[in-house]
Amino acid sequence: MNIVTITDGLAVAGQLNPDAFAGFAKEGFATLVNVRPDGEELDQPGHAAESAAAERAGLAYHFVPVTGAGITTADVRAFQRAMAESKGPVLAHCRSGLRAVTLFVLGEVLAGRMKRGDVESFGRSHGFDLSGAGTWLDGEAGRLAKVEAFYEPGSGSLQYVVSDPATRRCAIIDPVLDFDEKSGSTGTSSADAMLAYIAREGLTVDWVLDTHPHADHLSAADYLAGKTGAPRAIGAQVTAVQTLWKEIYNWPALQTDGSQWDRLFADGDRFSIGSLEGRVMFSPGHTLASVTYVIGDAAFVHDTLFVPDSGTARADFPGGSARALWASIQAILALPDAMRLFTGHDYRPEGRNAKWESTVGEQKTANAHVVGIDEAGFVALREARDRTLPMPKLILHALQVNIRGGRLPEPEANGRRYLKIPLNALEGAVW
Repeated sequence: MNIVTITDGLAVAGQLNPDAFAGFAKEGFATLVNVRPDGEELDQPGHAAESAAAERAGLAYHFVPVTGAGITTADVRAFQRAMAESKGPVLAHCRSGLRAVTLFVLGEVLAGRMKRGDVESFGRSHGFDLSGAGTWLDGEAGRLAKVEAFYEPGSGSLQYVVSDPATRRCAIIDPVLDFDEKSGSTGTSSADAMLAYIAREGLTVDWVLDTHPHADHLSAADYLAGKTGAPRAIGAQVTAVQTLWKEIYNWPALQTDGSQWDRLFADGDRFSIGSLEGRVMFSPGHTLASVTYVIGDAAFVHDTLFVPDSGTARADFPGGSARALWASIQAILALPDAMRLFTGHDYRPEGRNAKWESTVGEQKTANAHVVGIDEAGFVALREARDRTLPMPKLILHALQVNIRGGRLPEPEANGRRYLKIPLNALEGAVW
């Protein structure tokens, strides 16, 4: 086993034997980062064994599985967080150590602590060929659309700020209003984090966009539109969702014409973010109103496709359809293979780091619910899986806010706002 010291706080290595973890702790390491996906080789210990061994040894443990060609900013940030949170030196490993040192170097460049031109020489000085890291950085620098993601761990939701580097104009996509169902408290810390980023970057907000009326969190679109003055938009079929839920909530006063938004997008509609052109794809299945926003070289696919190891979204909400979801997936997969896809949720299977970015090409070759299956097989798989899933815990809270563009209920005579929870409205729901 060859352990290479990269900095005072980081060493990298090839595959490690979990039996040696106690010795690493005695040598002074505080954290172990496993960068290697399970299943690369038949004899590798795997994430579960390494996690258990790290716990026995008193080491903090992080699972940030990547392939050389599949590294994203989410992975880089996860590696940076593992280092920042460590109470002592970090030992990171993959098969050879290359991916571990690549994640470190990418983080250093993105943080401004290393220059792009120094990457390859830094690698050579430690015995690694970091030309791949250089290629990754050059690719990121050439993106038409800059995407900043904000992960909300309570609901596993992804929020985005997508901007045009040339004009410093941006759009906010799928923002979250903080809500604690136990106390009924609302907050704006998630939305304010995006506003702080927008201020630091000197951006101007052109749009506040929702991809659909969300069932697991409250939308912060109304709050952010008020803060920025930007128009709000959503897919035109939101009116069908309003009509459906108006009956469920027995809400005769609800306007079902979509007038709660400034613009309703139809399939194929175009809009601008600075010099970037946005295009709307109607993507029903998860909900009646779901849309995909294609902005420059990025597509925001909401809950149609998750990152490949997590498959696809459920289609059993009122108005959902597995068959419609399949058709929407095929339309997305008809985009160029290099198109970046940004998903709406990630639930961190096997305890890995949160991920949100993939490409059309990766989805075609690796998505757990798409590869090697036809429409009939997908519909059968999706419907069988959905029958086992409980409803999101906030669905009845969230929809009455989200079908009004993120507006909270109006205060009643005593000045308080109230959510209305219909009983036994979702027949057959799994407890």
